[in-house]
Parts: sequence; structure tokens; C-alpha cells
Amino acid sequence: MKNENSRNTIIFIVCSVLILGIYWLTVLRPQAERRAVIQQAQAEQKTQTDINAGQTSQSPVGSTYVADRGQALATAARVPIQSGTLKGSLSLQGARIDDLFLTDYKETQDKPEPVELFRPQGMQNAYFAQFGWTGPNVAGGVPGPNTVWRLTNGATLTPTTPVTLTWDNEQGLRFTRVVSVDDKYVFSIQDTVQNLGTQAITIAPYGSVQRQGVPPAAGSSHIVHEGAIGTFGKPGAYRTEQKKYKDWLKEPRIANASTGGWLGITDKYWLAALLPQQDEAVETEFRVRDVNGGQQLEANVLGATRTIQPGATATETQRLFAGVKRAEVLKTYEDSLHLPRFVYAIDWGMFWFLTRPIFWILENVYAVVGSFGIAILALTVIVKLVMFPLANNAYASMSKMRNLQPKMEEIKKRFKDDPQKQQQETMALYKNEKINPVAGCLPLLLQIPVFYALYKVLTVTIEMRHQPFLGFIHDLSARDPSSIWNLFGLIPWDPAAAPLIGGLLAGPLHLGLLAIAYGLTMWLQTAMNPPAADPVQRQIFQFMPLIFTFIMAPFAAGLLVYWAWSNILTILQQYVIMHRYKAENPIDSFIARFKKPKPA
Repeated sequence: MKNENSRNTIIFIVCSVLILGIYWLTVLRPQAERRAVIQQAQAEQKTQTDINAGQTSQSPVGSTYVADRGQALATAARVPIQSGTLKGSLSLQGARIDDLFLTDYKETQDKPEPVELFRPQGMQNAYFAQFGWTGPNVAGGVPGPNTVWRLTNGATLTPTTPVTLTWDNEQGLRFTRVVSVDDKYVFSIQDTVQNLGTQAITIAPYGSVQRQGVPPAAGSSHIVHEGAIGTFGKPGAYRTEQKKYKDWLKEPRIANASTGGWLGITDKYWLAALLPQQDEAVETEFRVRDVNGGQQLEANVLGATRTIQPGATATETQRLFAGVKRAEVLKTYEDSLHLPRFVYAIDWGMFWFLTRPIFWILENVYAVVGSFGIAILALTVIVKLVMFPLANNAYASMSKMRNLQPKMEEIKKRFKDDPQKQQQETMALYKNEKINPVAGCLPLLLQIPVFYALYKVLTVTIEMRHQPFLGFIHDLSARDPSSIWNLFGLIPWDPAAAPLIGGLLAGPLHLGLLAIAYGLTMWLQTAMNPPAADPVQRQIFQFMPLIFTFIMAPFAAGLLVYWAWSNILTILQQYVIMHRYKAENPIDSFIARFKKPKPA
């Protein structure tokens, strides 16, 4: 009896910890972080750009921001950018890439506007990239953030038409910049410095991605990394580092020396990253600067210092990735540009050894079936097949235990005043029937990391974004859009807009068709397990399907599809095994109620 109680206690503890952990990670903590980020964003109303690498910006933003993008763009002459996957413009003031949209992706399914990546100076939460040279003792100076470059070649930046910019410091230095872009998301910036003077100069190239203030939507999910990210080190010893916005703000400067590598600022699906020459020793930093009462976040890279003699020239090529964190795109650049661990710009998490294979399976099955929903169903079958031998033994043991319930009840009655004797008799019964009472815990324990890994994949990989399924599901990476509170759309009312309780109805109380299907299948699966010996534990297990229904309701629809389908496959497997061992099961009991009695 003690062994059976131990088994039930283990299951109870695992389920309880899982419930509390999921609820804390997905509801309580994200809500607290979201409130903190919103408060932070509201406090950043006077942010102003400050050039990296020790230079000071001379472009005042002012005490207010302009809401009109056209007004912000009109402050400087511009070169249009059109690559097929990107559109926007490059500012001739500072030669900044600060106006960029991702044309293959929409902000939401209801809006046709493409996703905004970069935002120009003068607007709130400005976001841009700029490149240049540092040279504090150079006569005439080097081009800075407010330098107005001259367009000398090209009219529109496209994959086939680079543009050339020039600037002369009128003290013997001529700077030429050739900007090109490929057909995806990488810009190349080739800077040439020609020394026409009589004195040698010493300068160093730099690149910077700068973001003014934390985006208001950042931090809405604990499982998603948003903030600083980069890979540093030496060949054979690279490491990837991450700093969420809230942690980055507490550590104003994080410096690393590296040979090549990359660094930048990441959102959930989008990335702006500096890609230095991979054979060059560079200094990198993540920095937070206080600018006019606001905070400016920067990812900076400083190249090696070089001396240019009179009559000589120096050339430096830097690259910028500004685009979507799509696994195949990152992998292509990782191979072609020899970028270390670039695919880890996607936050695969601590279970990367599960998340990456799971994503690989989903991606390849999707390529065959053409539906991510069906790919999730297929993945569930694959997981079940991998765990089949272990699960089969566990369910067989549970069926045997179910058959032993009358004998166990008899032992309890016979030795109700002698717990030690109950235990001895129960253990002897298990031994004679060759039953392992804790075998049922193993499938549950093994599915926890798989559950987390799939949740991670559905949350952080853009391949699932806006993928439809079953007609009413328009985005497998978002929650189920149906709701019991408006009769699944039959009543023209949005529960989230309800006064006082709208947040609850849109959060932990959001009940859609998938959550209900998940809850019902979990209830049936639980009913097929042997009942707990302890009456209190038995009642708790009976309420667990209801509790989990509310906990799982706000999760991604794809995760609910996986879990409900997994429950159905488990029920089928248990049903077959229970029939084999002639164990009583609730399905047969339910069917028996509707059978007509045979005539006498």
C-alpha cells in the first residue's frame, strides 16, 4: 500500500509542480513583466540618439516625437531601398539605414501593412543602423551621425544596383561608401578612405545598431528572448550570449573581444545584427546610454585601428542583417558568410537538443503535407511511436493494477488496523502479479520536456506564425480564437472588451474549442488510470482536468492541437491494452449504458 501511495504521490507532486510552473511562467510572470515594460516605455518620452564608439550625436530629437512617418523622413534627403523582401530608404544624413519594412510579413493577419523593422529619428522608439570611422585626432574629422553624404552613383538601392556615397572633410580625406543589398536581408557597407593630405592618420571602423527605448510589447512572454544577442570568441570556441531588455538595462555596458562573430538586437521574430569580417579581431559591446532623460540601447562593434599614410587608401567591409529569424535563412547565411552559430539567433532554449529536432521534423513534414496543423499531428504520432515500448509497459502495469483493485480493497478491509501488514500484503500481491507500481510515472515525466520543447518551437519560430488549421484557427502560434463566452462566435461580442473581467476572459478564463477538447480528453485519460488509494488524492486527480483546461486555454493553438491529439492516441493505446487484460474501462461502461438489454 505504501508503494502505491508513493506512486500516486509522485504523480501528484509532478502534476502540481507542472501546474504551478506553467501558470507562473505563462500568466503571472508575463503580466508582471508586461506592466514593468509599459511603465518603462511611458517614462521614455525624451529619448535622443547618441552615436556609438565615443562620438556624440548632434541630431536633437526634441521634447516631443512626431507621429507622422513622412514628417520624420522629410528631415533629410533619402535613397529608396527595394529588394523584394525589404523596402524603405537610407538617409543621406549620417548614411543611416533607418527606414525599413519586411514586405513578406504582415503586422497582423487583419492588417495588410508589412512588418516595420527600422524606424527613423524623430519618431518614438527610433531604431536604425549606422556605420563609420572613429578618429578623435583627425584634422577635419571623420563622418558622423549628422554628416550629409552626397549620392554620386545610383538612384535606388536594389540587389542589382548598389549606391555610392561620398564625403570630403576638406582637410585631405575623402570617404567613399558603397552600399549594396542582397535578395534577402543582408546589407554590405564598403567604406574606402583616401588620404590626400600630407600627414598619416589613424582611424578605426565601427558599426552600430541603436534602439531608442524598450519596445512597449517586449517582455510579454517569459519564454521568448528579446533584447541583446551575439556570438563571440575565437574559432572553435564561440559562445552565444543573451540579455533580455530588463537585464540589459541593469548592466549599462557588456564588452567582449572577439575574432569575427556577430551581435545585435532581437525581437521575437526579427533581428538586426552586425556581421564583421570573420577573420578580424574586433571589440564588441552592448551599451545603454542616458540621452536627454531617455535610454538608448546599442549593439556596437569596433574594428582594428589602422594607419593610412599620405597617398594611401584603406577599405573596410561590414555587413548588416536586417530581417526575419527564419531557420533556413539564418542557416544559409551561417554557411555562406561563415558566421558562427548564427542559427542560434533563434532562442532554442535549454532543451535545444529537443527543440531543434522537433522543429526539423515539423518543417520537413510540412514540406510534404503542406499544413503545419497536420505536421503537428504527425509529430505527435512520431513522439508516441518513440515512447511506445515504455508507454506500453506502463499502461499494461496500470491495467493490471486496475484489475487488482478488488483484491487491494479486500486487503485494506482485512488489515485496516495494521498498516504494516497492509503494505506487506500489497507488495506481495504486486510481486506475484509482476507489477511495477511506479511504471505509470515514467511516460508523464518524459513528456514534460517534450511538451516544453514543442511550446518553445511554436512560440519562437516564425514558420508557425499565421499558419491556419481547421478553418477557425487562423494562427497556430496564437491562442484559439473561439470562446465559450460568446458561444464560439455566434454572439457578436468580444469577451476581451468586457469591463472589469475582460482581462480574465481573454487570459486564464479564455475557453475555446481546443481547450475544451483538451480538457475532455484529459478527463477520459485520467478516468482510465487506476484510482488513487487516498480519497483526497483521488478528488484532486478528478479536478485536475478542469484545472488544466483553464491553465492551457491561453496557450498557442498548435500546442493544444498537439496535446489533445496526444491524449486521444494515449486513450486508444490504453483502451487496446485494457481490453487485452480485460480491465474495466470507462469507455466500455459508457457504451454499455446505451445498449438495449437482450430479451430474456
